[in-house]
Amino acid sequence: MKYEAESPEAYIEQLPEARQVVIKKLRAIIQKNLPKGFEECINYNMIGYVVPHNTYPDGYHCNPKTPLPFMNVASQKNFVAIYHSGIYAKKELFDWFVGEYPKHAKRKLDMGKSCVRFKNMDDIPFELIGELCQKMTVEEWINTYESAIKNK
Repeated sequence: MKYEAESPEAYIEQLPEARQVVIKKLRAIIQKNLPKGFEECINYNMIGYVVPHNTYPDGYHCNPKTPLPFMNVASQKNFVAIYHSGIYAKKELFDWFVGEYPKHAKRKLDMGKSCVRFKNMDDIPFELIGELCQKMTVEEWINTYESAIKNK
């Protein structure tokens, strides 16, 4: 589903009530655990967490007017998803997350390159997502991002 909103609050207001509860809880976990320097916004029609231009003026290489994306949360048609660029860009972080996931959830991990999909709202590992948020600072993300871009 595509929701268009100007703020995270407006995004959440458009969701069905059951999804609002889940997205609000994910948002609170992320806000509590994400290192200082990331900024919350609407990014790609989702709730996004980015490195703002005042910290990283170059912005995202695909569109420099866009702040450097790091993490997003979305309510899709059949699932809730988190998109975490650090999992995609840093193998050690990916391996850590995949290894920890079964310790926190009853169901099999449903994951793409940076996307973790939750079809059952009652089995979202909120504690693990909080830990994931703590694993990479803004500086680490910028360095990881720049290393990947320069290698292309």
